[in-house]
Amino acid sequence: MALHSTSTSTSQLPCRTTPCTGLHSRQRHRRQTVVTAVLATPREAQIQKRSTLEALQSARTVTAVKTPYLENGRIDLESFDRLLEQQALGGVEGVIVGGTTGEGQLMDWDEHIMLISHTVNVFGRNLLVIGNTGSNSTREALHATEQGFAVGMHASLQINPYYGKTSMPGLVRHFGAVLDEGPAMIYNVPGRTGQDIPNDVVYQLASHPNFLGVKECTGNERIQNYANQGIRCWSGNDDEAHAARHEFGGQGVISVTSNLLPGLYSRLMNSPNQELMDSLQALVAWLFCEPNPIGVNTAMAMCGMAKPVFRLPYVPLSYEQRVEGAKLLRAVAEHLPGVTDIKVLDDDDFILIGRH
Repeated sequence: MALHSTSTSTSQLPCRTTPCTGLHSRQRHRRQTVVTAVLATPREAQIQKRSTLEALQSARTVTAVKTPYLENGRIDLESFDRLLEQQALGGVEGVIVGGTTGEGQLMDWDEHIMLISHTVNVFGRNLLVIGNTGSNSTREALHATEQGFAVGMHASLQINPYYGKTSMPGLVRHFGAVLDEGPAMIYNVPGRTGQDIPNDVVYQLASHPNFLGVKECTGNERIQNYANQGIRCWSGNDDEAHAARHEFGGQGVISVTSNLLPGLYSRLMNSPNQELMDSLQALVAWLFCEPNPIGVNTAMAMCGMAKPVFRLPYVPLSYEQRVEGAKLLRAVAEHLPGVTDIKVLDDDDFILIGRH
């Protein structure tokens, strides 16, 4: 490995074309955002907002989309666009931009908001664009979320404050503040944040008009509990998503595997197919044999869907793991859109970027 130190149908979603104003640091003070958009009458704006909310609430398959990179470590927009084209063609209804899988944690806010803006401008009429603009700082989450809506994203994904954990009243205040900015999904993944979002917090937030639901990663029992209370949940676990959708009352999935198999995951969410789900479990397990997004990054490089470039601290799966993965990927090769060859790749084929 070369270590481098180089610096519902959503086909007619309402979309705004706006310039992206930079955020030169994650702690920069708010500033005025200039937005250029086609003005709508109040009635038209109301209809657009309602139709977008309905599309968000009814979405079943949402991809936590990967961010591909060029050899210099910058974002590879050409590969990103090809990936999103295949998502739309495969029946995926929306994408999370700059989430955990998309490595928003490795971007500065300039890159992050640029990528949201680009996604809206190119795909905003075909895909729901959900920007991961959450933060463990309420001030930072508000700033980023405001910027995301200024460039046209349809909704935000909001994580609970990690590392500097807060109390239940603090969680309610934090989420309430970002919900005031616009439609949002709450993201509960205690394995990453170190803190579970208690049911009572979600119950208090559920009455907010901008509350869409929860991306829930703690399992299907929690999803069923929320579903029984009329709260929408999207499973964050690819291996459990079919059961979550068809047995436990879940709305759908926010998926990693659908980067590779958008058509199959759309089928799994649209109608029960236990045989298909069972056939994919070995591949899903391999994709998560190391912390996400290591597996999907490796797989997409092996399939030629992205260049074999990793931003540190992520590194590819081992050669032995790649040999195993190649067998699993070849078994579903006909369902990998645009893929003509699957290569194990040598260690030296990968570029690891520390500075970009």
